[in-house]
Amino acid sequence: MNKNELNSQNRLSGAAIHHRQGRHFSNPKRLFFKCAIAFVILLVAALAIAGNYMVNYALRPSRHGENLQADWKELDRRIPGIIEWGESLKASGVMKDTFMVSRDGYRLHAVYAPYCTDGSREAAGTAILVHGYTCNHQWMYDIARMYRDSLHYNIFLPDLHWHGLSEGKAVRMGWKDRLDVKDWLEVANGIFGGDFYVIHGVSMGAATTMMLSGESDVPEYVKAYVEDCGYSTVWVQFIKEFKEKFDLPARPIVGAASVMCRLRFGWGFRQASSLRQLEKCDRPMLFIHGEKDVYVPTSEIFRNYSAKTHGYKEMWISPDNGHNASFREHPAEYTEHVRNFLAKAARQ
Repeated sequence: MNKNELNSQNRLSGAAIHHRQGRHFSNPKRLFFKCAIAFVILLVAALAIAGNYMVNYALRPSRHGENLQADWKELDRRIPGIIEWGESLKASGVMKDTFMVSRDGYRLHAVYAPYCTDGSREAAGTAILVHGYTCNHQWMYDIARMYRDSLHYNIFLPDLHWHGLSEGKAVRMGWKDRLDVKDWLEVANGIFGGDFYVIHGVSMGAATTMMLSGESDVPEYVKAYVEDCGYSTVWVQFIKEFKEKFDLPARPIVGAASVMCRLRFGWGFRQASSLRQLEKCDRPMLFIHGEKDVYVPTSEIFRNYSAKTHGYKEMWISPDNGHNASFREHPAEYTEHVRNFLAKAARQ
C-alpha cells in the first residue's frame, strides 16, 4: 500500500469514527424529543378524556327535570301546597301546555295561565319565568303564584332545552337557552298580547335572563328583568364547582371541558358570560341574592350588578338564606321588592 492509499484509508476511518460518535451523542436528544412528544400526546389525551367526562357530568346529568311527578314530593316539602296550586290550574284548564320547535329543531314545552279567565280584570302584564339547573317549570310555581295571585300578571313558564318535557341533547347553562326564551316571547305575546313583559329567572334561569338582556333585538314590550342568584359566567361557576368536588387542577380540566363542549354542542364556557351581556343591557333589572349563598356565591351579585352600567337597576340581598331560597324564606319582602321595582320600571 503506497503512502496516498494509506492517507485515504486513515481519513475514511476517522470519518467513520466521527459519524459513530455523532450518532452516539445525538441519541439522547432524539430520546428526549420522543419522550416529550409522547408526554404531550398523553397529556392531551388525558385532558380530552377528563374534559369529556366533565361535560357529561355537568351537562348530561342522569336527572334533568324530565320526570315531573318525581319532583312533587320535594316541591311540596319546600313549599307546602304548591303542587296542588299548579295541578288545580291544569285540571281546570286555566293552565295550558304549548310547544314550539327551536331554531335547532327541538320540540320545546311551556305552560301558561292568564291572570283572569273571564276577561273581567286586566292583567298588569306578563311574566316569563325561567327555572334553574336540572329543574323544570314546576320549580317556578312559587314565583308564578306570586306574579299571578299577588301581582296580577299572566304567567308563562318554559321548560328549557333538555329539561322537563322539552327535547334536547344537554344542559346549556343559559347561553343557548337565551335564544329559546327570546323565541318564547313571541309565543307568549301571541297568546296574551300586551306591552309590559318581565323576564324573571332563578339560578341558571337568572343567568339565562342576564344573557338574554344583552341581545339587541329583544322585543320592545320586554320592559324589565329580574335575576335571582345567577352566576357571572359559566367558566367561573364550573371552576368553583370543580375545585369543591375534585382534588385535581381545575383550570386545565375545565378548559378541556370547554373545548369538548364547543366541539359537541357549539358553545364554550367563557363565551357564556352574563357579564358581557349585562354590559349591553339598558332596560331595568332587579338583582336578588341570598346573603349566605355558597352554591352561587353571594359575591357574584356584585360582579353582575357592576357589569350593568346602562339603565335603571336595583339590588336586594335577602338576609340569612342560601341558594334559591330568597322567596321561600322571605315571601312578603320578596314580593314587595318585585312589586316596587316593576312599578319603577313601568315609569322608565
